[in-house]
Amino acid sequence: MKAMQIECFLCRQDNVGVLMHDPQTHLTASIDAPEESAVVAAAERRGWKVSHIFSTHHHADHVEANLALKERYGLSVIGPAKEAAKIPGIDRMVAGDSSFKFGSNTVEVVETPGHTAGHVCYYLPNAQVLFSGDTLFALGCGRLIEKSATDMWASLQKLAALPDETVVYFGHEYTLINARFALTIDPKNKPLRARYEKLCELQANGILTAPTTLGVEKETNPFLRVDDPAIRALLGMREASSVDVFAEIRKRRNNF
Repeated sequence: MKAMQIECFLCRQDNVGVLMHDPQTHLTASIDAPEESAVVAAAERRGWKVSHIFSTHHHADHVEANLALKERYGLSVIGPAKEAAKIPGIDRMVAGDSSFKFGSNTVEVVETPGHTAGHVCYYLPNAQVLFSGDTLFALGCGRLIEKSATDMWASLQKLAALPDETVVYFGHEYTLINARFALTIDPKNKPLRARYEKLCELQANGILTAPTTLGVEKETNPFLRVDDPAIRALLGMREASSVDVFAEIRKRRNNF
């Protein structure tokens, strides 16, 4: 079995565009559709024809190019059933704990409410790849717009339960500012400091920080480390619930 091929690129101002290509069947999925020109350019660069869009949630900067790409390629749009009315051109609705075939791989749908009420992520266990949309970022997580901290914390726990080797493609290039914030929450974390230095090098050279891995995130992302004693001590929340610590970190990130 040939491995999935993935192309990652910048869209709009800070959206991360991703194309996933199955070399056996020649199917190509765009993970969300932030910008027509950027998606088309990436597809042409690789010689691929986009056959699907996997929509993670309904926000305009993730679905803006759905209809234009559908008209161009005659593709199929897959998206969350709970947000179907807000996903332009949707053809197939999917829900949490379901799966579907994409070429030679099975795609598992993980429902992750928090940023939006019906947000989903797409996980390919055989390829060990996760498309996390605006739920999990490198060193961050999505803002709580439509659901509560309790909901988002439960969603992040679902993702954190996946294998550490899982390669994560996220929806926005917020990594460097996320790293600066993380250092205010977890200043004595040596892997985090080393990662920050590497991120500064990547930015200086204009290199995207995507993808990451769940193992790296568990080691350095404060939103996945709310039970760390040093973080709790710094926040003055030694005995607080995990959800309350998470909510406090999210509040501080909003104001950073």
